[in-house]
Amino acid sequence: MSEPDSARYVSRLTRDTMALVLAGGRGSRLHQLTQWRAKPAVPFGGKFRIIDFPLSNCVNSGIRKVGIVTQYKAHSLIQHIQRGWGFMRGELGEFIELLPAQQRMETSWYAGTADAVYQNIDIIRTHNPEFTLILAGDHIYKMDYGTMLAAHVEAGADITVGCMEVPLQDAQAFGVMAADDQQRIVAFAEKPQHPTPVSPGSDRALASMGIYVFRTEVLIEELLRDADTPGSSRDFGGDIIPDVIHRRHVTAFPFRTDPGGRPAYWRDVGTVDAFWAANLELIGVSPELNLYDRDWPIWTYQDQVPPAKFVFDDDGRRGTAVDSMVAGGCIVSGSSLRHSLLFSNVNLHSYSRVEDSVLFPQVDVGRHCLIRKAIIDKGCRIPPNTSIGVDAKDDAARFHVTSGGVVLVTPEMLGQRLHYVR
Repeated sequence: MSEPDSARYVSRLTRDTMALVLAGGRGSRLHQLTQWRAKPAVPFGGKFRIIDFPLSNCVNSGIRKVGIVTQYKAHSLIQHIQRGWGFMRGELGEFIELLPAQQRMETSWYAGTADAVYQNIDIIRTHNPEFTLILAGDHIYKMDYGTMLAAHVEAGADITVGCMEVPLQDAQAFGVMAADDQQRIVAFAEKPQHPTPVSPGSDRALASMGIYVFRTEVLIEELLRDADTPGSSRDFGGDIIPDVIHRRHVTAFPFRTDPGGRPAYWRDVGTVDAFWAANLELIGVSPELNLYDRDWPIWTYQDQVPPAKFVFDDDGRRGTAVDSMVAGGCIVSGSSLRHSLLFSNVNLHSYSRVEDSVLFPQVDVGRHCLIRKAIIDKGCRIPPNTSIGVDAKDDAARFHVTSGGVVLVTPEMLGQRLHYVR
């Protein structure tokens, strides 16, 4: 198949695909970061939110029919989508629809990932796509879904599962599969105690990314079957995929390279430590996740703010940033920033130091503060002379400290009850 023909082929497939982004989860392992927002709405990378990554993958892949399934504390997520993702052209059949839990098919909230799709089955039927792409809304990665759709069709598959190799010791947190030489899945276990390696003696396992391509008619049949199955937890990884692999043609799609040909990058930023590390990875000279790729931009909504500013050049009072990323609207005033990431509208006042930290939007750091290895949530006002990440015992008494030593600070921990959309 020539390249132009191949491009048209993939374009037809993406045009006949509807994506459903599952964005209703709390993400309890992020602790207080999800106290007032769903996990997909958590800020990431200096100007984005987590959900911007799967949504950008859809748009860049040519998939312009998208439903976002919401549930837990979705207001800030809904607000972000309405502000930043309203550029679809309805007259061209493009849309991003918000699908909050409405008890459309049941009298309960979404019970699991499969139930979240099942309760919107009438909406899927209304749009009548040939393929349905199921995505998690809480992972960080860049992926061309068109190549996965092409592999799905060429294999004649009913269902295709996106997967990648992970270290064996980490595989207990994922759905783990085994595939034959034709990439047909022959075994699948959700979060197994003893994961099966990709080959005998290997220290890697083949893990599900929570990305599924279904022929829509198959999806509907399996959702109805699962809804009628007593004892089902109504989950794709826990119930549907293990059940169908012996009845349907289910294939694996290994994710090995990103759209720019770089080694595949995929992060489940589900813990505070993982979230902190993934943000600070971006500061590197050549990070695995390239946010500067103009051929695969990450779309988002952002405040209209002035450029970042660094002021004062006196001995002991110099506004500086080294090995850091600083978003617009920030003022680094006579303070020092090292190996850290600032979201928009952060103020660092004189004589303060911030190191190895992530500061969310609208944080204000008073004078003579020292902050190390911390995540400071949106809107926090750090009082002058505060030390964070210096005395472990003192930090544990006031804030949330992870097993990796990251200090999470929220307004509530500082006695600042903001109660606004975050």
